[in-house]
Amino acid sequence: MCAEKIRPIAICVCRDGDRILVAEGHDSKKNQVFYRPLGGTIEFGERGEATVTRELMEEIGATLTNVHYLGMLENIFVYEGRRGHEIVLVYDGKLTDCSFYQKEVIQGDELGQKFSAVWMRLDDFGDGRPSVYPDGLLELLKL
Repeated sequence: MCAEKIRPIAICVCRDGDRILVAEGHDSKKNQVFYRPLGGTIEFGERGEATVTRELMEEIGATLTNVHYLGMLENIFVYEGRRGHEIVLVYDGKLTDCSFYQKEVIQGDELGQKFSAVWMRLDDFGDGRPSVYPDGLLELLKL
């Protein structure tokens, strides 16, 4: 059994007007579809800004510019029946390749796991609609 640990991650909210780029996920235990901005684990000695830059390049082959810090969220959750705890650094950034903003679906790869990233409007989330994680993200974006 793995010891429970807090995971430091950084995510990037790439915006296009009222849309954000999010990866689609599914929790089979809850039978729930959810969304989360792209990003990942902060490596030892790596700053959060470098993490989102590296992760977007690794996951979808995109480079970022104008990356800036928006805030921090604490995310305590259950995914696939396992408890998780993340400290999430949230960044905003612009994709340098403008063609990404025109794509309906962007195919990604996270360590061999294929996923789809899509553009969704902020008001597509919450109150009977799909969830966007981490909790508190929508409120942070409205500040």
